[in-house]
Amino acid sequence: MPEGHTLHRLALAHDALFAGEGVRVSSPQGRFAPEAKRLDGRVFERADSWGKHLWHRYSGGAIVHVHLGLYGAFTDFDLPDGAPPAPVGQVRMRIVGPRGGTDLRGPTACELVTEEQVDGVLARLGPDPLRPDSDPEDARRRIERSRRPIGALLMDQKVMAGVGNVYRAEVLFRAGIDPHREGREISRAEFDEIWADLVALMPIGVARGRMHVVRPEHDHGAPSYAEDRPRTYVYRRTGDPCRVCGTPVRTEVMEARNLYWCPTCQS
Repeated sequence: MPEGHTLHRLALAHDALFAGEGVRVSSPQGRFAPEAKRLDGRVFERADSWGKHLWHRYSGGAIVHVHLGLYGAFTDFDLPDGAPPAPVGQVRMRIVGPRGGTDLRGPTACELVTEEQVDGVLARLGPDPLRPDSDPEDARRRIERSRRPIGALLMDQKVMAGVGNVYRAEVLFRAGIDPHREGREISRAEFDEIWADLVALMPIGVARGRMHVVRPEHDHGAPSYAEDRPRTYVYRRTGDPCRVCGTPVRTEVMEARNLYWCPTCQS
């Protein structure tokens, strides 16, 4: 599932492509057709995101809420002859502006919503480290009162929005915190370190489109888990030697998601 930096990056990209322009909106697949008809021809005012949620705001107060889920993705395209290419696959929503377009496929949610419904989604989300208007104290209070392990709490979007499996594994490693420790055992200083690290790391993901989490002094040796990804400390490195101490990286399932950690560096 895309992590929060992906949605913030999409919001910036959609602003650059469509903001201030009248756009054509359609649903080649048909599942969003009535809503697309209401949006077609309106001005795309701006895009915004919080955690793993994306909103497109149009003239007249219309708002589209998108959650990509596990399989959703936007694919941009140019208009070399002034006309969009034929849609490929199950395109839920297509947006075309003067400078190009984008196709949305496979989202968990693509729906026309009201401002009150947006507020309802936001009320269920924790602070987003990528947003300067987020208050980390909301997350700290939830964590310090919880018996759940910190490794689970960081993945709970009600606690902290936008953090996914990669950032969860990597910031806990960088802080030297065992992911099995209960939230109530995390000190204020440790929470502050986690939050500050996310605030520093996640904008790099927005800017580069890739999560860079390994400090320069450790960014060598064994390659990443995939050719097109930067190195990680522990994420998807089960059984490989820790980049810092050499202990084999461990994995287990925690609340239905794979967890990775170094039992020595995070003891």
